[in-house]
Amino acid sequence: MDIIFYHPTFDSQYWITTLEKALPGARVRKWEEGDSQPADYALVWNPPVEMLRGRALKAVFALGAGVDSILTKLNAHPEMLPETTPLFRLEDTGMAQQMQEYAVSQVLHWFRRFDDYQALKQQASWQELDEYRHEDFTIGILGAGVLGSKVAESLHVWGFPLRCWSRTRKEFAGVTSYAGAEELNEFLRGTRVLINLLPHTPETVGIINLSLLNQLADNSYLLNLARGAHVVEHELLQALDQGKLKGAMLDVFSQEPLPAENPLWQHPRVAMTPHIAATTRADDAITYIARTITQLERGESAQGRVDRRRGY
Repeated sequence: MDIIFYHPTFDSQYWITTLEKALPGARVRKWEEGDSQPADYALVWNPPVEMLRGRALKAVFALGAGVDSILTKLNAHPEMLPETTPLFRLEDTGMAQQMQEYAVSQVLHWFRRFDDYQALKQQASWQELDEYRHEDFTIGILGAGVLGSKVAESLHVWGFPLRCWSRTRKEFAGVTSYAGAEELNEFLRGTRVLINLLPHTPETVGIINLSLLNQLADNSYLLNLARGAHVVEHELLQALDQGKLKGAMLDVFSQEPLPAENPLWQHPRVAMTPHIAATTRADDAITYIARTITQLERGESAQGRVDRRRGY
């Protein structure tokens, strides 16, 4: 079989060599502009339209958990990928553990008031603060897919009240589940830490706005690990300045890299990382892709297929 590979930053040669070892008999090549030779599968991240257009592919694999860059291009160029061509995404491949590490470390940072102690340190003020209580520190997770469920699992052992919200109701041990637009307000009411792990769809763009944030508990926190497009940034700053939100930790932004003039850089209660919460680990991803291609070649069903109508 022939596989074409495109990623603007990954080490293409490592992926090609390792994939060919994982799939004996496969011929893997880096796609270059002008390459119109036949291929059976494509492995891509934010691919040029001409890479996929006109190809009779058995499947396309997005080299990450999100497929919004592909779906956005499909909206403008529906001929790029026929509806019948399966599109797969990396549901885990090491990302879940990274998200767990990030979420747990940040929640504990806020719960133990390390943000407040750092502020006191800047004032050279030696002061012991009152402790927060677990029962007053309800954590709400927006999005209850593979990553959301794993984050909930990792936080459960710390004794926090947990709740999740998603399109359809989920059943996770120790987690109160809310579903659908009619239950969103109830989910938000009393939530102290809001963790965003929603998929990027037209329905979720701008969902974290001032109206939503005002429904959280007072002195709440936002942790955005999904997509920058979910957050209306200037309204997030309003919620911080008005005192509704006590802090925000952001890993993703509406524009990346974040421009130097963006006011998020300067806000004292906004912490940031440069979209590193969970990165694609090559060996784990290759193992998943090789297994899935093998299943498809055998005519078997495989996990990770995207429902294009839902966007995930």
